[in-house]
Amino acid sequence: MKAAVTHAFKKPLEIKEVGLRDPDPHEVVVKIHACGVCHTDLHAANGDWPVKPKLPLIPGHEGVGVIVQIGTGVHHLQVGDRVGIPWLYSACGHCEFCLSGRETLCLQQQNAGYSVDGSYAEYCIAHGDYVVKIPDAIDFVQAAPLFCAGVTTYKALKVSKARAGQWVSIVGVGGLGHLAVQYAKAMGLNVVAVDTSEEKLELAKQLGADLAIDPRNDDPAEVIKNKLGGVQASIVTAVNKKAFDSAYYSLKRGGTLVLVGLPPEKMEVPIFNTVLDGTTIVGSIVGTRQDLEEALQFAAEGKVKAITAVRRLEEINEVFSELEHGEVDGRIVLSF
Repeated sequence: MKAAVTHAFKKPLEIKEVGLRDPDPHEVVVKIHACGVCHTDLHAANGDWPVKPKLPLIPGHEGVGVIVQIGTGVHHLQVGDRVGIPWLYSACGHCEFCLSGRETLCLQQQNAGYSVDGSYAEYCIAHGDYVVKIPDAIDFVQAAPLFCAGVTTYKALKVSKARAGQWVSIVGVGGLGHLAVQYAKAMGLNVVAVDTSEEKLELAKQLGADLAIDPRNDDPAEVIKNKLGGVQASIVTAVNKKAFDSAYYSLKRGGTLVLVGLPPEKMEVPIFNTVLDGTTIVGSIVGTRQDLEEALQFAAEGKVKAITAVRRLEEINEVFSELEHGEVDGRIVLSF
């Protein structure tokens, strides 16, 4: 099968033919129809994070397609099922995190396109218990980004515990943020969009944002406090200190700061204000299989739609360059 392979960190991916083994009893083989491109894939290919991915590596954790082969121990799926392979490739299933509905915290988890080969390939082997079925109403290109960007932002909003009618700010309206705006509106929340791009702010307003703020022109925290008295939650998909600070100071008392983006620098937390105002700071990483099913259902009902640009697998190195230079709006999807 044809695949894009990382052989060394910070080197171009190689498009090559690789072998495909038969599935183990608990596995399925998925013929990939589309795979979203995530910034995490770029970090994996560059070896940017303290825990390094395996090498050689086929990246990709937003792969969607059709099951073409099933292991002998898989009984709840059939050949022909439309499924996706998310970041959470598998978990142990019996630790305290798995048993309490927090499987994304499992210390034994495997991650698609990182610790195991992912979906930048014509076929991908996946754990039968962790693929998630795709509703018929969603096509493959639309479904792919929801398997990471979609479920990540949906879960962040759930973690915020903001209720319908309350205000939330979405800080960073890119591949993640433009979906966060839509999920927030679908959940009945009022939305403030914060970004330094006029185009992205205009997109946020088209997607339903009630207020849009450009930090180059106005202090988001000042505007939000003056106009709204603060937001109940800030969802931070941006990756710089100024975004973190403005999101923190935009909160009303008792508000929640939800951290999603992974900045390269350390952030300072104002302990005095945090204690005095009863502020909650929480990290949110992707989502469980249940979260993913819920996120997909919003899309199936037409309430959420990823802004996508379709590219070929052979263009992946150009796509990575565009990601590095901030030239990507919405989400790029590789179509097979």
